[in-house]
Amino acid sequence: MHWNIPNLLTWMRIALIPLFAAVFYLPATWFPPAWANLTATAIFAVAALTDWLDGYLARALNQTSSFGAFLDPVADKLMVAAALIVLVELGRVNGLIALIIVGREITISALREWMAVIGQSKSVAVSFVGKIKTATQMVAILLLLYSDNFVQAIETKQIGTWLMYLAALLTLWSMAYYLKAALPVIAKMGGR
Repeated sequence: MHWNIPNLLTWMRIALIPLFAAVFYLPATWFPPAWANLTATAIFAVAALTDWLDGYLARALNQTSSFGAFLDPVADKLMVAAALIVLVELGRVNGLIALIIVGREITISALREWMAVIGQSKSVAVSFVGKIKTATQMVAILLLLYSDNFVQAIETKQIGTWLMYLAALLTLWSMAYYLKAALPVIAKMGGR
């Protein structure tokens, strides 16, 4: 395993997950709901920032590694899944939407793993639609975690809900894109 700055940032993102979840399970007398919302939003924002930063630093410092390439998407998926589970429990995200997003992540991760094993990983490289989906999803999660209005005119929860539905549509679109890209390889292999 390579211990470098990008990988340490990824490990930090994973370490933030239990802290993020714990914020919502502290007694309200210790940690009022408004503070829990703000703290969880800040933790998730730091995690999202480290996701961008570790990739940037890996390229800028020439510290890319196969371990980092494996660990980074795992950390991302764990953080998003944790946030969605918490948001479903809080009644801020519909369970079906969470199922679509988490199900897509598992499906595409498995597809990418299989395509890498057979030497076809470039067929399912990250697409522009996937990047838009991720950005939309991250903003939606941040808004739904915060869940309080910034000012009277900006209804954070409503905007977050609309963005989460958009993220779910983009999730299905990007999954169809990746499956379509992999279909010729799957057909050629005859399901082996």
